[in-house]
Amino acid sequence: MKNLFDLSFTRFVSPSIARIVYILIMVALGLGYIVMVIASFASRNVMLGILVMLIIGPLVVLIYLALARIGLESLVAGIRTAENTAELLRLQGGTPPGSAQAGRAGSPVAPEGWSPSYGQQPAAPSNYPPNYQPPAQ
Repeated sequence: MKNLFDLSFTRFVSPSIARIVYILIMVALGLGYIVMVIASFASRNVMLGILVMLIIGPLVVLIYLALARIGLESLVAGIRTAENTAELLRLQGGTPPGSAQAGRAGSPVAPEGWSPSYGQQPAAPSNYPPNYQPPAQ
């Protein structure tokens, strides 16, 4: 619960809340199904009530439940990918994006012959032919 009020956004809340959201969606869909069936029978059309109760209602509920599940799984999968990537970067000695030390030790290494000054062409690396000229920018 304290992660919900973390203003630095260093921890993800979605994986822990996804289960609660999914349960709330199932409850809301169940209540919506009951209201739909009652409304269809209240229209005094028994065939419509039976059709909604047996075919249309369950089909609508299943489609919405599947879409909610797919959306929540996608969200959680993306967050787990970010967490695993940050952990792999940490294990290799780098710093994860957004940390206080980003851009220091463990950051990407410049190509061979690259000068840090802006706009300067990299020197031809040793594995290129001797007369190689980099393309003009």
